[in-house]
Amino acid sequence: MEKPLPPFSSPEPVEMFLAHLSLEKGCSEATTEAYGRDVMQFESVLSRQGLSLSSPEKIGRAQVRSYLAELHRQGVHKSSMGRKLSALRAFFRFCARMRMITSLPTEGVGNPKTEKRHPDLLNVDQAFALLSAPQKEKGRSEKKGPPAGAAEQTKKAWLDARDLCLAELLYGSGLRISEALALNAGRVSGASEAVRVQGKGGKERFVPLTDAARQALELWLGLRERLALPGERALFVGARGRRLNRREAQRVIDSLCKRAGLPQSVSPHGLRHSFATHLLEAGADLRSVQELLGHARLSTTQRYTHLSLARLVAVYDSAHPKAQDENN
Repeated sequence: MEKPLPPFSSPEPVEMFLAHLSLEKGCSEATTEAYGRDVMQFESVLSRQGLSLSSPEKIGRAQVRSYLAELHRQGVHKSSMGRKLSALRAFFRFCARMRMITSLPTEGVGNPKTEKRHPDLLNVDQAFALLSAPQKEKGRSEKKGPPAGAAEQTKKAWLDARDLCLAELLYGSGLRISEALALNAGRVSGASEAVRVQGKGGKERFVPLTDAARQALELWLGLRERLALPGERALFVGARGRRLNRREAQRVIDSLCKRAGLPQSVSPHGLRHSFATHLLEAGADLRSVQELLGHARLSTTQRYTHLSLARLVAVYDSAHPKAQDENN
């Protein structure tokens, strides 16, 4: 785990860079904060050398390479090192556009080689087990009779409806967790066939809703006002009535995995990844899945393909002329 940075103010070029990301490029608050953390970690290392990003023209390739070497000594994963280097590249490109520097200190510094890792994934049976966990648990509770803490159980039922609705949108519609948590109650309904979401870079798209998702939405919207604070617009709220955050959402999915008896937990992104993979395995074309996921590049969608060997053989047998001749 990375050590937290000591509190200190950001140099003016960094503040300008973060404002550029937020206001001009339309990056989300979470994305802007992530860039800020990575750039300021580099700043903390520079400060020990008597340097600072307040004078970016004094930073050279040697400092960038020294920073990566230190991250390696700290045991930081290569994928995290690559992300931090990407943040530095973006920062120095901004500085070059603003004519603060005449050369890029990140130029010629390659990304650490990493093993290709794929997001966590559920099979179809596991996904259905996760989505049916609240109903099965409710059925078991009803057979045992009325519980002791009726008020607590009532609130738990409300939260179960919320959790199911969130999981249905992540798996049934392939939403990013940031897209789901940004939804407002007044913009969706159980009667809608699709929901409009705002993806990365402020790009909007319409995503179809499954029948199960629409039913879950209708149930949750009927209960939401009992939890939401007055004036709160968020579709998904926490136990205290405010907009659900990413950490709480992860706990929701972790809980559903445990209640479903799954051997492993998945992240909210794991449900989105499962959505894409199951569509592709069922025969959906890559371009359609790209549109559903809101990917700008097809190469991004291709990383979601985990087609089984049996599926690949079936596609080959049905499509390749030589295979058809042999089967006939």
